[in-house]
Amino acid sequence: MRSRSRRNSVNEFNRKMEDASARINKSVAEAATTVEKEASELITYLNDEVLPSVRQHSTKALRIAAEKLANLADYMEKNQPRK
Repeated sequence: MRSRSRRNSVNEFNRKMEDASARINKSVAEAATTVEKEASELITYLNDEVLPSVRQHSTKALRIAAEKLANLADYMEKNQPRK
């Protein structure tokens, strides 16, 4: 009788563990799906919105820097000590 009771307890425990494991697996699968979707949307946003803006501003910054360097070179040429 004790053996049967113990076996039932073990079977009940195993069933509860399987149920809990199934719920956890489902939650993890749902989270993974959500993360994959969000990551895809983030990559699309970066490619479509952020990168073009960064490129545009980087190009503008480089042109301004080039202009400032040209001005500095002109200034240095004009203000060289005479020998």
